[in-house]
Amino acid sequence: MTEGTIMLTAMLAAALIQTAPAAAPDLSWMAGYWLDCSGGREASETWSDPREGLSVGHAVTVEGGRASFEVSHIGPTPQGIAYVAQPGGAPPTPFVLAESGPARAVFSNAENDFPTRVIYERTGDALRARIEGEIDGRPRSMEWNFTAVPLNTRCPS
Repeated sequence: MTEGTIMLTAMLAAALIQTAPAAAPDLSWMAGYWLDCSGGREASETWSDPREGLSVGHAVTVEGGRASFEVSHIGPTPQGIAYVAQPGGAPPTPFVLAESGPARAVFSNAENDFPTRVIYERTGDALRARIEGEIDGRPRSMEWNFTAVPLNTRCPS
């Protein structure tokens, strides 16, 4: 190998390392069926275990005699690993992974009206979901404190 060939090979290798897609974080800690019976509502989230970097979720909330839903997934997008939400069947809104750890993931989309951040944290059999942002220039947030329960468990009536 000539010195020029070695240099070219090194430069190509460096370019590939810099452009390689980021590995998906291990979000297996989110998998399961989660229920929050607080505040007069019944909120459930179900998350699949990650398969090739893709986790699929859905949420159902029953409050005041009405039900609402959200379909979501976490996986690779052109912007990177993202939480992609579709509340009530709306068009997809991506929130790009901004931070992750062994039991915490923070997703961000500064361009979205509300929320601009989606946060998941797990402690034991508890999963906390929080959305944050601003409404009319004021900081706002909503939080759900889920407990791991068997599939399709309902809140006591």
